[in-house]
Amino acid sequence: MSEKRKLGLIAAVFAAAWWLPIDSPRVQGALLEAFAMLHDYAREHVLLCLVPAFFIAGGISVFVSQASVMKYLGAQASKLVAYPVAAVSGTVLAVCSCTVLPLFSGIHRRGAGLGPASAFLYSGPAINVLAIILTARVLGFELGVARAVAAIVFSIVIGLAMHLIFRKEEAARASAAAAAVMPEESAPSRALWQDGLYFASMVGVLVFANWGRPAAGDEQSLWALIHAAKWPVTAVFGIGLAGMLAGWFKRDELSEWTSSTWTFAKQILPLLFAGVLVAGLLLGRPGHEGLIPSDWVARLVGGNSLRANLFAGVVGAFMYVATLTEVPILQGLIGAGMGKGPALALLLSGPALSLPSMLVIRSVLGTKKTVTYVALVIALSTAAGMAYGALFG
Repeated sequence: MSEKRKLGLIAAVFAAAWWLPIDSPRVQGALLEAFAMLHDYAREHVLLCLVPAFFIAGGISVFVSQASVMKYLGAQASKLVAYPVAAVSGTVLAVCSCTVLPLFSGIHRRGAGLGPASAFLYSGPAINVLAIILTARVLGFELGVARAVAAIVFSIVIGLAMHLIFRKEEAARASAAAAAVMPEESAPSRALWQDGLYFASMVGVLVFANWGRPAAGDEQSLWALIHAAKWPVTAVFGIGLAGMLAGWFKRDELSEWTSSTWTFAKQILPLLFAGVLVAGLLLGRPGHEGLIPSDWVARLVGGNSLRANLFAGVVGAFMYVATLTEVPILQGLIGAGMGKGPALALLLSGPALSLPSMLVIRSVLGTKKTVTYVALVIALSTAAGMAYGALFG
């Protein structure tokens, strides 16, 4: 950053601090909401979601062969293989828009093509089987099915669109990556099944430690039974992981793994925390007020017009929506008059994006590719909302 830009940034922050109407109840409430959201995010998502995700990303960066990533997810890989693999990989994790970021960064760094990596980035939070089931149960079967079908299609369409739009840059990147891996890689120190169990144990910790509470009335369901056993199951995966690390990994490998994990953490966490603060300041937590009044949002998403669907898609893209919380948020908005089309638009853009995630994606892909990705998500979400509203509104 140039000295002029630094001076301009300092002057802007100073001016904002000078003129901030601190005596306004709404401003006071919004400031409180910013730190309340950061508090909730730190308590609910960092230790159980992000930390395991950072270690998985570090493991991908160190222990997954770059040649293997390029074979299945690289720019030159078969589209019939790369995109289904990317979509399925993201779906299995069932993570939120922020937790998927270290994993996305890890596979992208190892040589995954922009298209498959973008498909993975969208599919992780968007094609959440558990959230889709909850959507169908609470908001209606039609909306649940529409969300599932649209999210699966979107992950492929967004990935292909990103590949086509930036195909020249991707071709250059693929050529450079191919040249970089020309030297033969050293023989692995473990069998493939051992590395598979190592990653499966970390994914198990990530999935079961974050297993959500069942909905009221579902105390006897399979979901509730798994939730009741989440900590013993998580402990089994954790103990198994500890045994693998002690028995199968060399000390220098563990050091490289932790170093890679720390690299992801220091790159991503500051941007996430800053983004959560801004999101809380502007929109507040569900049921609370930020600078933007919630009744404005409710009024603007009534009906099934293009404006309502576009607004829902944009708001969903910028607000932070934790996994499974989008359903009660939509339930309240629908009760306040939200149309069916905008509801689907928000369901498709909200879980997949957030202001914090945009900041991190930009640090990985750059501004142009990030803007394109965000625009694709919003445009497709708006179009799906319009179509759904026309059919079922």
